[in-house]
Amino acid sequence: MLAGLQSRHDPERGRHYRPGKIHADKAYDHPDLRRWLRGKHIAIRIARKGVESSQRSGRHRWVIERTMSWLSGYRRLSPRYERNPRNYLAFLGLAATLCCYKRLRRLTT
Repeated sequence: MLAGLQSRHDPERGRHYRPGKIHADKAYDHPDLRRWLRGKHIAIRIARKGVESSQRSGRHRWVIERTMSWLSGYRRLSPRYERNPRNYLAFLGLAATLCCYKRLRRLTT
């Protein structure tokens, strides 16, 4: 997954850039992966096996886990019915839009 990480293009600066920091759980705690990320100049926040409690990095990961939970509530996305990636991304965008709308409506009322 990390090897397929694409850089984004910033049209104002005229260059591509990668994310500055990655938060991950203990499953990604591997010395080769840490070296590879350091070589790409990406800051690492990976919980260590047997050393660090996952509670410390949990507050950052909770946002991602919550969002994935919201998206899995949409029946069309949970098992991937769509074979065409363009259709799947369209449904994913629609589900994300609905999640944001529901959250905004709840916060404003």
